Amino acid sequence: MIALGLILLLAGILLGIPILTTIGVILLVVGAVLMLLGAVGRPIGGRSHYY
Repeated sequence: MIALGLILLLAGILLGIPILTTIGVILLVVGAVLMLLGAVGRPIGGRSHYY
């Protein structure tokens, strides 16, 4: 999710499409939150790991 967010963010900036930039930022934030919660051992949605 973080990789997809980064790709969309860069594509939005380079192509000048603001909706891609917005979606990229949202995916980066959500991916970072899920990564942090998974790293501290907190289960998310009943699963302790996402692969």
